[in-house]
Amino acid sequence: MISIDVHTQGGTQLTPRPNELAEILFRDGVGGPDIHGSWRKVISTDRFRHRADMGAEERWQLSYDRLRALNEEVLCPQSLAQDARGLAALHEWTSVVDGATATVAGIHYNLFLGSLLDDRTSPVRDLSQFAALARTGTFLCTERAHGNDAAALETSARYDRERDEFVLHTPHEGAQKYMPNTSPAGGPKSALVAARLLVDDRDHGVFLFLTPLSDRHGTLPGITVTVLPERIGSPVDHCVTTFDQVRLPRTALIQGEHGELRPDGTFTSAVGSPRKRFLHAIRRVTVGKLCMSASTLGGSRAALAIAVRYGGIRRISGPVAGQSVPLAAHRSHHARLLTCTATAYAMTFLHRAVTERWITHAPEDRAATERLVAVAKGWITWRAREITIESRERCGARALFPVNGLAEFAANTDGAITAEGDNLAIWCKAGAEMIFGHAILPEPARATGQEPLTDPAFLRRALTTAERHWHLAARRDLRGGAGGDALGRWNHASAAALALVETYAVGQAADAFAAACSDVTHPGTRATLDDLRALFLLDRLTTLSGLLLVENALTMDQVRALPETVRTLTSRLAPHLQTLTGAFDLPEEYLMSLPMLTSA
Repeated sequence: MISIDVHTQGGTQLTPRPNELAEILFRDGVGGPDIHGSWRKVISTDRFRHRADMGAEERWQLSYDRLRALNEEVLCPQSLAQDARGLAALHEWTSVVDGATATVAGIHYNLFLGSLLDDRTSPVRDLSQFAALARTGTFLCTERAHGNDAAALETSARYDRERDEFVLHTPHEGAQKYMPNTSPAGGPKSALVAARLLVDDRDHGVFLFLTPLSDRHGTLPGITVTVLPERIGSPVDHCVTTFDQVRLPRTALIQGEHGELRPDGTFTSAVGSPRKRFLHAIRRVTVGKLCMSASTLGGSRAALAIAVRYGGIRRISGPVAGQSVPLAAHRSHHARLLTCTATAYAMTFLHRAVTERWITHAPEDRAATERLVAVAKGWITWRAREITIESRERCGARALFPVNGLAEFAANTDGAITAEGDNLAIWCKAGAEMIFGHAILPEPARATGQEPLTDPAFLRRALTTAERHWHLAARRDLRGGAGGDALGRWNHASAAALALVETYAVGQAADAFAAACSDVTHPGTRATLDDLRALFLLDRLTTLSGLLLVENALTMDQVRALPETVRTLTSRLAPHLQTLTGAFDLPEEYLMSLPMLTSA
């Protein structure tokens, strides 16, 4: 017999404190509440109200106008560019109201300005125009023929020793830069362009080159910009960009330990291979992954907050003729949103933990930390897509109209899934590294059948069993592949390796959830969070029940009791759903600007 506890005190069911939930969610480093509070305040202003009455080009310009509004609130843009936590928080909040603004902000502050600031080898550059947004920065890396294999890109920058200049050139159509924000929208722009450094016909690998693209009169000579068709999601001025023998001063080269070029053409590097030099040159994409994760995190929480509020005010026919009930009264409706809410809390806590790990990691831990950032990016953005789609569907036809704020969230998440490293590609890389580069977890104790299925610690132990299983399976499958065929061996092991990455990500999220709640003392808040954490884990473990039964992580009775346990947790948590999503702290000014929330 499986027992399920009911959390009560003095005969009354415990209730959580809304302010305490919000405090836990936005406890993001020492300055967490202030960092998030400042960006929340910015998106509360009229300039950031939802605008669905504009065409694509008008919205392009609006995103740059909003970028300047953000910049007005920044005391030091250079400091923001070097603050991973601040950049992530900016994305977390601006994505609520406009995914395009989050996109252009991330490119300008992180990829462009951050990369310039990371160059401590070149003479000091005057960055005042970029800090004041008199010129907007953009980043040109991937090409038509080179996306996930960007290390093989073909744009070249040949050094002309006599004139002490580089000649930046696009050799053919496949080398065109695809799809940076290089249109005239937003005013004059400069770019960091990833190109092969060629000296006397020797290829030293891919480096970044500071390249003016346009001025107030338009695109500069030798540069061709072609606007791409409108894509799904919040519109960004994506383009194809080509260079025809564009001359740049030697100071355009972004240098560092990965490479330095002297006026006589002598090249030195402390990094051995061209591929490693490329990865060093674009190392800002790791912070970019944190920002992409944060943008979908903010969007998914906003989608949930909208859907839950709508479910409370939208009334439908009840079981008795002449009566109506809130849409949210139906378990078929609120149970799905509760599961999404549990996942959103886990996503938030994982992002906080991974950001902290990135900020504080030691040099020798860099590779493992970069892998964790990549794993978290894949897991968070994929879960965000599930949440935004579910939230949209729970609001029916009205949510299909952009004016109601929900329609673009899923499409924006699709963009993040591809940006800064396609999720499947970065998970394949992580999985390949983890097979032998990650310690196998110790074998957990077998289930006795006495453990409550609502105990998050027990559920986490069961998840450990699944992670260990897939790790051992991946090692076995890799060794079992045909010798001498590296791709064939990987293909043989890839399914188990990706399952390893998935269970590892869920485990990291569960651990971050537990750590975030460890010092909660209020009984109602703690009980609710424990239930929410259990619901999150049960949602993942239910699909693994067969494996967990075989591995003795669950007993037969426990497997049979999984559905009833989920129903009990759902019943217990349902009265708190509005409180749980209210803790996401969406500005009331934003919510009340959405017609479906004012006239359901």
